[in-house]
Amino acid sequence: MSKKILMIVGDFAEDYETMVPFQTLLACGHTVHAVCPGKKAGQTIATSIHDFEGDQTYTEKRGHNFALNATFADIKASDYDALVIPGGRAPEYLRLDPEVIAAVKHFFEADKPVAAVCHGAQILAAARVLEGRTCSAYPACRPEVELAGGTYADIAIDAAVTDGKLVTAPAWPAHPAWLKQFMAVLSA
Repeated sequence: MSKKILMIVGDFAEDYETMVPFQTLLACGHTVHAVCPGKKAGQTIATSIHDFEGDQTYTEKRGHNFALNATFADIKASDYDALVIPGGRAPEYLRLDPEVIAAVKHFFEADKPVAAVCHGAQILAAARVLEGRTCSAYPACRPEVELAGGTYADIAIDAAVTDGKLVTAPAWPAHPAWLKQFMAVLSA
């Protein structure tokens, strides 16, 4: 059954973590609205490509321009069946937006499916929705998950974890596991 999915992104969201779930969910017949605070449908966000090249942390390169297909100011979280939060650097500032936080809280309060990957956990922590939940994220986000009352899932970079209707993963190499688990939650 087709679902209406909200994807909240911002400039320098991780390229793969934005493009791959957006395109995959569309290909599976879902409606996906990609929105960014302060931007309208048709505008773009700059993405970044994070790679794992043997350094202490990921490297970052400029990614593609990703076209938004809905306007953040026009959305109502209650109109959507599920939420996707990509990682990258965007969550650093998206977590400061009260409307983003309110939207995230809606999905948890209404017990709707939520998928977050990598630094997306920063938004979940800021929304205070991790209390008592297990959540994976990029390892540098572990303190935020734990300070928000969550249990950090220290899993392989290509793995994902589901806690109720929350599906999380550490980074884009987990797309197969993350999207498979998210689609199972969507169809439940």
